Amino acid sequence: MITERDMEACRAAIRTGSLSFHAASRLLPTAVRDPALALYAFCRLADDAVDEGDDKTGAVLRLRDRLDRVYAGRPVDAAADRAFAAVVEEFEMPRALPDALLEGMAWDAVGRRYDDLSGVLAYSARVAAAVGAMMCVLMRVRDGDALARACDLGLAMQLTNIARDVGEDARAGRVYLPLGWLAEEGVALEPWLDAPVASAGVRRVVQRLLAEAERLYIRSEAGVGALPMGCRPGIFAARLIYDGIGGAVRRGGHDSVSQRARTGKAQKIGWLGLAVAKSAAVSVMPRGAVLHAPPVPEVAFLVQAAARAVPSRGRSDALLGVLAQLEARDRGLSA
Repeated sequence: MITERDMEACRAAIRTGSLSFHAASRLLPTAVRDPALALYAFCRLADDAVDEGDDKTGAVLRLRDRLDRVYAGRPVDAAADRAFAAVVEEFEMPRALPDALLEGMAWDAVGRRYDDLSGVLAYSARVAAAVGAMMCVLMRVRDGDALARACDLGLAMQLTNIARDVGEDARAGRVYLPLGWLAEEGVALEPWLDAPVASAGVRRVVQRLLAEAERLYIRSEAGVGALPMGCRPGIFAARLIYDGIGGAVRRGGHDSVSQRARTGKAQKIGWLGLAVAKSAAVSVMPRGAVLHAPPVPEVAFLVQAAARAVPSRGRSDALLGVLAQLEARDRGLSA
């Protein structure tokens, strides 16, 4: 069980680090909300350590070690780690899911860039769709169709984040937009990273990415009706709040370089109300055929891992490879 002291620390981390999820989580039943907040706190703090620290390589390797200790039942003496370890034990969380998140952060640490949409989706699968699959596990949902639609939602939310943060990422030397799309628009990458501007070409790439996110948001809705009734408003709220961020980018002319799209408290309250209405409607509507659409190829491994009755204990060769690359870099820096 998660102690109340650890739970309050997780709530505080989410209140300051993820306002959109904190708002959506209010509509989840307590039995799901508390472990979800613990999960998000662990993921949020891990992401911040990799994203904002000077030693990204060391941060990823430390996260690897923290996950090892969580799954060994000996978490680091920190609120988020203790809470996440309790979640792992209670819900029998497949290790492949947080390992996918670890792999995405390792990709960030090595500065990986993505030539096409498939590469961006593969990254988004690890840093966001994996969290969607873990949320299903917290709801005791292991159905493959529901998991695939949860992963659609995770992908859509990450594409929205990427579209919103283009300028912030570029000024930090990061780019998550498909490089091929930028090339098609005549955007020379290195000069643009040296002096990021919201050119017409960059704005068209952002528009294109948001169109893909919108397609995935729509697909994801088919899976909400497969979730427990009490969980549906919270998931609809997450879908509407994050899509609302995309709407703010659109209203800004797809310029997310010179400005950062924001949504207000009143808007969030409105989306929470709409989420309740949509969850009531989906409860009486027949399930659409989209529910049974196959998962996006880049998330298929997550669906398989979460649906599997007996989870794999080992790490994937791909993850071991990128961790070995980081270890070699860490040794070189320490020499």
